[in-house]
Amino acid sequence: MVLQSRDKSGGSSRQVALPPYWEEAKAELMRRDRIMNKLIPQFGDLHLVGHDDPFITLARSIVNQQVTPKAANAAWQKLLVAIPKFTPALVMKAGAEELAACGLSKRKTEYILDLADNFKAKKVHAAQWHEMEDEAVIAELVQIRGITRWTAEMFLIFNLLRPNVLPLDDPRLIEGISHNYFSGEPVSRSDAREVSANWEPYRTVATWYLWRSLDPVPVE
Repeated sequence: MVLQSRDKSGGSSRQVALPPYWEEAKAELMRRDRIMNKLIPQFGDLHLVGHDDPFITLARSIVNQQVTPKAANAAWQKLLVAIPKFTPALVMKAGAEELAACGLSKRKTEYILDLADNFKAKKVHAAQWHEMEDEAVIAELVQIRGITRWTAEMFLIFNLLRPNVLPLDDPRLIEGISHNYFSGEPVSRSDAREVSANWEPYRTVATWYLWRSLDPVPVE
């Protein structure tokens, strides 16, 4: 199964395949977990849609940091208008002033320019990330300014399509666990880990469905 997705870098439409583990993960989570058994069928054939360009995925994650999805999407769309072909070289050519004019803070502008420099100068091993373990990818990514563990985990989920990521620093995941498993009561990281133990090795999939329980339409 494939879903049509627009290439946000300004290219033509591309086909985004269903992650190879998705259907097996759904069945296993529904078998093991009564909450997932009720939640997953509500979203039919919807599934995680990956982004195949590592630079764009990381840049967008930086834009998304500490703002609402609506604000992040507005800033991202302005960036794509200003820099339709969103490559490291063209981002660096645009410079700080043009990035800031799209609504980015001074710090986020610096982070995206630093990210572009890392990619342009080949200081990161993007071609090897598909072969590396999750923690090894995270360890390399967090060396880049502005890339937190949360940002690196979003990259594992949305670019590398890793099946077993649990982003405990993600407030929407914690909110989803609270809403679905604890009747809205506060949830600690320890509580979240305990609940998620039942989801392994498909914690990414469970996380995605908890996000959807709060925001039924995925933000691309």
